[in-house]
Amino acid sequence: MVRSRVKLVICAMLLCVSAVVGFVLTLYTPSPILGVERQKDTHYGRQGNNQQPRYAPTWDSLDQRPLPSWYDEAKFGIFMHWGVFSVPSYGSEWFWWDWKGAHDQNFIDFMKRNYPPGFRYADFAPMFTAEWYNPLQWAEVLQASGAKYVVLTSKHHEGFTNWPSKYSWNWNSVDNGPHRDLVGELAMAIRNNSDLHFGLYYSLFEWFHPLYLRDKQNKWATQDYTKDVGLAELYELVNAYHPEVVWSDGDWEAPYTYWNSTNFLAWLYNNSPVKDTVVTNDRWGSGMLCHHGGYYTCSDRYNPGVLQKHKWENCMTIDKKSWGFRREATLADYLDMDDLVKILAETVSCGGNLLMNIGPTHDGRIVPIFEERLRSMGKWLNVNGDAIYATKPWRAQNDTREPGVWYTSKNDSVYAIVLDWPKSGQLTLGVPRSSPTTTVTMLGWATPLKWAAVSGGGITVQMPTALPNQLPCQWAWVIQMKGVM
Repeated sequence: MVRSRVKLVICAMLLCVSAVVGFVLTLYTPSPILGVERQKDTHYGRQGNNQQPRYAPTWDSLDQRPLPSWYDEAKFGIFMHWGVFSVPSYGSEWFWWDWKGAHDQNFIDFMKRNYPPGFRYADFAPMFTAEWYNPLQWAEVLQASGAKYVVLTSKHHEGFTNWPSKYSWNWNSVDNGPHRDLVGELAMAIRNNSDLHFGLYYSLFEWFHPLYLRDKQNKWATQDYTKDVGLAELYELVNAYHPEVVWSDGDWEAPYTYWNSTNFLAWLYNNSPVKDTVVTNDRWGSGMLCHHGGYYTCSDRYNPGVLQKHKWENCMTIDKKSWGFRREATLADYLDMDDLVKILAETVSCGGNLLMNIGPTHDGRIVPIFEERLRSMGKWLNVNGDAIYATKPWRAQNDTREPGVWYTSKNDSVYAIVLDWPKSGQLTLGVPRSSPTTTVTMLGWATPLKWAAVSGGGITVQMPTALPNQLPCQWAWVIQMKGVM
C-alpha cells in the first residue's frame, strides 16, 4: 500500500514537471503560424558545423537560397487543374466567379438552361464524383509524357480542398464529393510507380470565404483568414504530403505581409520535411511576381523569347482558353504537337522550364486528346531528350539566319532544335562556327550528317534523305554538333 502511494506521488511530480517544461517551451518555441515578430530572435543566418544555411523571414535572406538542382535539370512538368469547377466544366475553372462574382450573363444563362432555380455552387460538390479516378493509370500516363515533375491542384480559388483538410470542414474531397483523399492517392502512385517529383498548387485566397472578405474589407489590417485557413492549410499540406514543388497562386490582391509569406518560406526552407529539395514560385503577394521567390513565373504563359537572368517557368495549358476541363471545347481550341514542341524548344533555350497543363474530368478521367498529347510529347522526348533534360542555354538562343531553330547545350554538345524541315534538304545555320574537330549528327539517326563551313561563318548541313515515316520523329528534329563555337 505504501509503495503504491509512493508511486502515485512520484507520477504526480513527474506530470507536474512535464507540464511546466511544456509550458516553458511554448513560451520560447516560435510557432510557424505566428507572425514574424516572434521569430526575430531566432538566428536564421547562422550556420553551425555540417548544418545547412538558415534563412531569415526576409526577402534578402530567402532569395539567397540556391534552387535545388533537380528542378533546372527536369525542364518539363505537367500541371493538373481539378476541382469542383470540373463539374459544370463550362467556360473555365473561374466558373463560380464568372457566375456569382462578375455576374457574366453567359454563365447566368448557362445555369438557367441547365439547373433548377436556387441551385448553388456548393450543390456541384456531390457531383464531383471521381468514380473513374485511377491514380496508377494517371501515374503511367504522366511517366509516359517524359515529364519529370507533376503539380496537382490541391485547392483552387473556390476553396474546395482535394485532401481532408481539418480547416475546410465539409468543403473537401473526403467529407464531400469523391469521399477520397485525391492528393494523397496521387502522391503515393507517383512516388511508387514513376520517377517524377510530386508537387502541389495551392491558392492563397478564396473568392467568397467570409474571413477573407472581412480581412479585405479591413484593408488587410486583420489576418483572420491567413492564420485560420491559408497558413494552416499550407503547413498541413507540406507536413502531410511532402510536395517538392509548392506552387502558390491567388496572392495578387494582398501584400506578402498579409499572407505571412516570408515567415512560411523561412519555415519551408529551414525546418520542413522537404527543406532540402522543395522549390517555390514567385506568387507570394501583390508586386512579388518576377521579383521574389524560388523561380519566376511572371505571368501565365510567360514566354519571353530571350535569355533570362533568373530561373523561370512557362506555365501554359493545352486548351488555349481554360486550365480546367471544358465540355464545350472544340478541336481548334487545343494546341497541337507542332505548337507544343515549339513552346518547349523556345522555353528551354531561354533557360526556362515548361509546365504544361491538362484538366481532368469531374469523374476522374484524362480525356483522350490530353492523353494523346502527353504520350506524343513522351515519344518526342524519348528521341530528343538529350537536347532538353539537364541542358544549359548556349551563347545564342535562336539562329540568326534560319527561323525556327533554337539552341541548347550540354557538356561538349550544342543542339539545334529544328522546327521546320528545310524544303531544299539543306539546313544553313548562321550561328555555329566550325573547327577541325566538328562533327554533326541527328538525334535518333544512325549515320553522321554531311556538313560544310559557310564563308563568313555558319555551317550548312545536309539533312537525311528519307521518307517521313523513316525519320526518328514527326514534329521537330535535333541536330547535335560537337566541336563548334
